[in-house]
This record gives sequence, C-alpha cells and structure tokens, in this order.
Amino acid sequence: MEKANSLLQDMTFTDKVMVGLKKALRNLVEEAALNNENLVVGDKNGNPASVPAKELLKALPE
Repeated sequence: MEKANSLLQDMTFTDKVMVGLKKALRNLVEEAALNNENLVVGDKNGNPASVPAKELLKALPE
C-alpha cells in the first residue's frame, strides 16, 4: 500500500484525473455489460454509434 501511495504522490494532478477517468469508464462498461446494455460512443468521425457493452469491454485495457 505504501508503494501505491508513493506512486500517487509522484503523479501530477492531470495524471491522477486520467487514472480516475479510466477507472470510472471501466466500471461503467462493466456494469452495462452485466445488464446486457448498449452504450453510445463516437466513431472516428464523431458520429454516435450504439455498441454492446460486452464488445466495448473487450477493447478496454485492464
């Protein structure tokens, strides 16, 4: 636990926010996948697309 705390202290505020966003996104997709839901995401052109959460979960890093 001390190692994790020291790593957090060395991170910039922006890095900490990005870590939190990644955790929140993963939790959102995991919950949606458990309920067999779709999530709306933007494609590379910025157009909305409805995608099964289970498919998104496969694409997210751990």
